[in-house]
Amino acid sequence: MARRKSAGIFEVVWPRGKKVIDKAAPARRLDTLNGKTVAELWDYVFRGEEIFPVIEAELSARFKGIKFIGPDRFGSTHSTEERDVLQALPQRLRELGVDAVISGMGC
Repeated sequence: MARRKSAGIFEVVWPRGKKVIDKAAPARRLDTLNGKTVAELWDYVFRGEEIFPVIEAELSARFKGIKFIGPDRFGSTHSTEERDVLQALPQRLRELGVDAVISGMGC
């Protein structure tokens, strides 16, 4: 938003808020997906029922022993229960021995 202060001089305000959270370093990448367990998270909004099988087939062809845990084991990441689903997610991933996550979101 710019306001005219006087002829030819403008005060400019940056529309973003102040930075309040520092960026976290990303998790270390896995060396391989061979023998790993991959969780599939989905918001149940757009084409996951089509996309996840394609991803599974392609990754299974490239990585021996890869296993997938479907989104039905976690619940929707975009629903009336999303707060509970996301809050329980870290523990659930540990319980299931998940090594990596694919999070599918549609719009």
